[in-house]
Amino acid sequence: MPTALPADFYYLSNFQSALAWIGERYRDLLSDAEQAFIAQFAELELAAQALLVRLLMRKGPHFRASKLSYAEIGAIRAPAARLMALGWLNDDAPLAAAEVVALLRKDEALAHLPLAERRASQNKGQLHDQLLAANLQPQPFARWCPTLADSLYSLTISDLCQRLRLLFFGNLSQDWSEFVLADLGVLRYEAVAITPDSRAFRCREDLEHYLFLRELRLRFEAGEAIDALLADLETFASANPYLQSRHAKLLYRIAQHQERQAELEQALDLYRRSDYGEARWRQIRVLEKLERHAEARDLALQVGAAPRHEQEAQQVQRALPRLQRKLGLPAAKRRAAVAETRLELCLDRPEAGGVEYAVREHLHHDDAPVYYVENGLICSLFGLLCWEAIFAPLPGAFFHPFQGGPADLLSPDFHARREALFARCLARLESDEYRQHIRALYRAKFGTQSPFVYWGLLGEELLEQALACIPAAHLKLCCQRLLRDIRANRAGMPDLIQFYPGEQRYRMIEVKGPGDRLQDNQKRWLTFCAEQGLPVEVCYVQWTRP
Repeated sequence: MPTALPADFYYLSNFQSALAWIGERYRDLLSDAEQAFIAQFAELELAAQALLVRLLMRKGPHFRASKLSYAEIGAIRAPAARLMALGWLNDDAPLAAAEVVALLRKDEALAHLPLAERRASQNKGQLHDQLLAANLQPQPFARWCPTLADSLYSLTISDLCQRLRLLFFGNLSQDWSEFVLADLGVLRYEAVAITPDSRAFRCREDLEHYLFLRELRLRFEAGEAIDALLADLETFASANPYLQSRHAKLLYRIAQHQERQAELEQALDLYRRSDYGEARWRQIRVLEKLERHAEARDLALQVGAAPRHEQEAQQVQRALPRLQRKLGLPAAKRRAAVAETRLELCLDRPEAGGVEYAVREHLHHDDAPVYYVENGLICSLFGLLCWEAIFAPLPGAFFHPFQGGPADLLSPDFHARREALFARCLARLESDEYRQHIRALYRAKFGTQSPFVYWGLLGEELLEQALACIPAAHLKLCCQRLLRDIRANRAGMPDLIQFYPGEQRYRMIEVKGPGDRLQDNQKRWLTFCAEQGLPVEVCYVQWTRP
């Protein structure tokens, strides 16, 4: 285990802990270079270790020496020299014109760069254009600015340390600052038992495939030619479900782009190869655009017979009558829309805030308070009621101590893998036990990261009103709907909720301002509520004056 360090070196302690974690769990996956880095880092002097970690946590890879000042490290020249001796830093990296201009203040650029024209009115973009016009080739910082009393250090191991970060977090969206935020109490994470064999990547090939797909995504976002990207994507093959889903998502995004560019045949082919998101629905729409209506109808019937979720069923239900007409066939029967309960208001336009706040203020009474909750309340109650199921230490769910939720949260088998655990949680709703359970979890977990609980919204007053006025049977129905499709169903809930504590009842209110229309996910929630007998109204607002 890492030796205890003075408090000022908290960031270094964290990095040492991460390396120890990686060494314990991923030794068989580490390359020779990565193993050498971990061993050599452990042998470095304290100041050199600290400087390297400080640089890794900053935006780089180039750092001016004059900008590096850390009280706990002191003078940086000696530790920097030690890192350069290992090849982890250098001071003569060739810089392009854009890089050197970004490193300088405007007055420094005017004073020290080889410019043909020096005017204080020029901005840095114009100075950069001058350097480009001079056709100056990349060169070290010292040659760009020979009269500037400063030096530049450049990290050369960013890619290696990025791979280590990927091994630790299982993704590249998190970075080493997670440690710091946790240390400072800014972020709290649930303590999940993580065994030594719990890891995001099972083999070195998984790691390389992740990086390969990320590189292709970045190339796509940078606007690289689609044919070149697809040629490289053809080489991808993995048995890892997580990586397969990332591959499918990239194919889907490229297909969307090609559809927008009217490259419909290629978009159709890519949608067929992807299993992500609305790929099946987009196939139907592209076939319509290609006027291949019979194929579109056949696919719509196939999807409608076994929809993967409510959204897909809704889309197909809307498309089939249109396709029937285009083929000259009898109109398909449409499911009768559930009649909505309407509330119509004419209000003064508020000076600040949206229409939801205006309705809230209008309807609010001391004995019938109204809260603007949107998706936050039901999701929060679900998150507290089912906390232990959500954070169950199942294989493939948790890899490190800084996860705000399970890695497989949005996978199709999330519920199935935990079905017995969720059944046990929902069974609490059969008695008054659930209220005490939710209150206890609220107090014990307050502020802890969760994919469902909105701590900033869920004050004790709102919690108590909800527990008193929302029947357990209604809460159970909402929880069950969430579990059917977490990705889609944790959005689209009504904006407001009004409680009637004296009668122990409530109503939900979806608010629409002038010209606003219900979105598809909102329609699905409203239909669900109406079918299940949950009290919900749609409030249509007109302003008393334009």
